[in-house]
Amino acid sequence: MKDQFQARMLRIHFGEGDKWEGKPLHEAIVSKCLELGMAGATVYRGIEGYGASTRIHHASHWKFSKDAPIMLTIIDKDEQIAKLIPHLDVMVEEGLIAMSSVDVIRYSRAAAK
Repeated sequence: MKDQFQARMLRIHFGEGDKWEGKPLHEAIVSKCLELGMAGATVYRGIEGYGASTRIHHASHWKFSKDAPIMLTIIDKDEQIAKLIPHLDVMVEEGLIAMSSVDVIRYSRAAAK
């Protein structure tokens, strides 16, 4: 089954060491997305990057290093994204959120009859 529609994509950029209420920020945001009934969220761990601080963040082969850049992508309809933004305003202390309109093609298995 194929479904096409307009949606909004959020890409949230921050550091792996960022936290919200003692929990890794990416986990807290994904939990909030699930709670709000968002269509889905995916977390990407980067190799290297920098932002406004101009401090380079990089992944390391050392287990204790928690400095990698994180990008969390969420794609959903405008109404759903609008529900999430006020929560991000509180949760994201330092980072970048990029929003764009996207054309979505969603493939799914047809329901069994």
